[in-house]
Amino acid sequence: MILVTGATGKVGGQAVSQLLDAGVAVRALTRDPASTIFPKGVEVVRGDLADPATLDDALDGVESVFLVWPTLSADHAAPATIETIAKHARRIVYLSAHGVPDPAAGVPEEDPNSILGSHALLERLIERSGLEWTFLRPGGFAANTLMWASQIRDTGTVRWLHGAASRALIHERDIAAAGVSVLTGTGTGTGTGHAGARYVLSGPEVLTQVEQVTAIGQAIGRPVRWEDLSPETALRELLDQGWPPAAAEEMVDAYAGMVTSPESVTSTVEELTGRPATPFRQWAADHADDFR
Repeated sequence: MILVTGATGKVGGQAVSQLLDAGVAVRALTRDPASTIFPKGVEVVRGDLADPATLDDALDGVESVFLVWPTLSADHAAPATIETIAKHARRIVYLSAHGVPDPAAGVPEEDPNSILGSHALLERLIERSGLEWTFLRPGGFAANTLMWASQIRDTGTVRWLHGAASRALIHERDIAAAGVSVLTGTGTGTGTGHAGARYVLSGPEVLTQVEQVTAIGQAIGRPVRWEDLSPETALRELLDQGWPPAAAEEMVDAYAGMVTSPESVTSTVEELTGRPATPFRQWAADHADDFR
């Protein structure tokens, strides 16, 4: 039995579907089972990662956990939650993030109130838990461009910072497929031993944000323009949306860094799954209706 958390999200939902297709017994964790719809054959259980007391029943009989964590919002409960998981499960695949420093790298600790700091906290807790673990560290999610959807629908123009920032965006389906391969022992990565591995995942190509917007326009059949925002304006908008200051500043700084140091492409998706990572243009075609 494999428990998937974040099962109503993009990566978690893909993991549930792919595990089911692989013939694996899969259990989906959600805070409100009555309001969710999963494919037939998925066991849906109530639980909240921010409230470890709700997890024992959900973890009963579970061997492995695909952990999608509610970054920052549940960090206060992380020590107790990981301890609870370790009481029941044998192994865990954690959806972390590229850029989390490895313990032996000699890199200063991340701000605990930042996104990378949150992921670093979870990684360290998992490493000390006694669980057999594997960390998936994807770079930019293609799905993050959905933050532009309302602008594209309403105006046909994306206003954001650093159009020259370059990313190797990854399809959520590929992130889930990498995790499913590790959990089930399928794919070309079998036999190499996934325990203790930190896999950096990416899409197959590097595109600037302007090129990403162009690809979305091609997918929806009408041109989409790009308009650069100043970093100060972008930071203010993130803060107005309720972002914690450390996380908002981290985001703005990261985009500035990707202008001069683009994200790199890795072959890990293909190595784990046996098929190449999905190009962003295909992701845009898959999600065209979200932008129309």
